[in-house]
Amino acid sequence: MGSSVNFKDELRKRTDEIESILRSYLPEEKGFAITMAKAMNYSVTAGGKRLRPMLMQETYRLFGGTEKTVEPFMAAMEMIHTHSLVHDDLPALDNDDYRRGRATTHKVYGEAMGILSGVALLNYAYEVMLQAFSMTDQTERVIHALQVMAHKTGLYGMLGGQSVDVENDGKPMDKKMIDYIYENKTSALIEASMMTGAILAGASKEETALIEKVAKNVGLAFQIQDDILDVTSTEEELGKPIRSDEKNHKTTYVTLMGIEDASGQVRKLSEEAVLLLESLDRKNEFLNTLVHELVGRRK
Repeated sequence: MGSSVNFKDELRKRTDEIESILRSYLPEEKGFAITMAKAMNYSVTAGGKRLRPMLMQETYRLFGGTEKTVEPFMAAMEMIHTHSLVHDDLPALDNDDYRRGRATTHKVYGEAMGILSGVALLNYAYEVMLQAFSMTDQTERVIHALQVMAHKTGLYGMLGGQSVDVENDGKPMDKKMIDYIYENKTSALIEASMMTGAILAGASKEETALIEKVAKNVGLAFQIQDDILDVTSTEEELGKPIRSDEKNHKTTYVTLMGIEDASGQVRKLSEEAVLLLESLDRKNEFLNTLVHELVGRRK
């Protein structure tokens, strides 16, 4: 998509747009439950790449979507993702003190509020998504998107992957189990994001299935790159502690096959994702570039 400078400008513009959408759906900080609302908002506004809502929006645009129906789903997806990070950081799981360059939610608000605000974010995400019914006449698309979001974030997606990850923490794992964890804990939310964008824009069943394959590749590539950065990046670049996989005795692609082969997997998966996107009879150059950029990210 032209020069990398142009891409960075477009990326910043889209990120700012997503931040604005996200803030418009945050709960008000008032009433007796004000501390929970503050903890929820603290977590969501901590920054980040906003990759999942961006992939959702760009896939929506790829299939010609023009309504605002996608916006509550974008906000909800970031809330669901943030909920998973809040819980990941808890003492019972990764026990991390920093996330995105600042203190984690449980360090600021206490462990109990970390747990409760994480659950509240997950629940609130569905309240937000339901607002889409009043924004379109294509209500069957909203229903389908809700089904995908619920399936990919629960037992058969993100939370299922997370449970297997926790259950096998510190134990040796083979590639088959690691792939299951990555395909669910990480890829499932990216699949839900891109599939929701396609569904809300009216993509066919076949096109949505192709997008699911693209997203699976993107998700796997993203998680393997995360493994690599945990070893090769700095805490300043990453905004969170490095070598946490080593500290928690986690088996990753890096521990299984080394940095060089793991990097090769990231490239292969990303290239396959772009080829699948290019096989469609429609184009979104920014989306293609975004997928490519995931390979070389440093944070």
